[in-house]
Amino acid sequence: MIRVVVADDEPMIRAGVRAVLSTDAELEVVAEAADGHEAVELVRRHRPEVAVLDIRMPRASGIEAAAHIRAAVPGTGVVMLTTFGEDDYILQALAGGASGFLVKSGAPEELIAGVRAVAGGAAYLSPKVAARVVAHLAATGAGSAAGRRAAARERVAALTARERDVLSHLGAGLSNGQIARRLNVVEGTVKAHVSSILARLGVDNRAAAAVVAHEAGVSAPSAPAGP
Repeated sequence: MIRVVVADDEPMIRAGVRAVLSTDAELEVVAEAADGHEAVELVRRHRPEVAVLDIRMPRASGIEAAAHIRAAVPGTGVVMLTTFGEDDYILQALAGGASGFLVKSGAPEELIAGVRAVAGGAAYLSPKVAARVVAHLAATGAGSAAGRRAAARERVAALTARERDVLSHLGAGLSNGQIARRLNVVEGTVKAHVSSILARLGVDNRAAAAVVAHEAGVSAPSAPAGP
């Protein structure tokens, strides 16, 4: 069972998140918070696999709450909920170690996929968030879109062929175990590749590496068709 703490200052949003997650029998919302401070306390108490946080909340923002959670309960992954116009906050949360980013207007299936991915140790950026982050970086003096794409491709080109394979699956939101099954290797090998990828790309976490993958246009091949 994947236990989840949900934090949002809007009761209707909390109810909606709970309702969506309740459609998956393996997900359980164990507590709800109305602000960032309460979210941190509930995570400390329940130690869930995932905390779903609104990026802007009273008393303590989702960004501040995420930093406290990552320090106090490192085993809890953080998924941020965002709306359009909050790109600066997304970048701050990315730097703070959040692993998942979803837009509130996204499909319910994305919320479930994001929570599952982060619970499994993966990063998850909804396609809308990834596109916005890349565009925002270009628009805020971090270089033109074409320039950033070229720089990202150059960074990815420095990886080994196997590391590029792993990055493509990492960018698609797969966990180490899922990547290992796709590539027919042991999970420990994938973990070693991920560590090397982060070092070579000069990023601190999987979500940041996923942004580089999106900038470089790296995408994972489709999963093999089932029987």
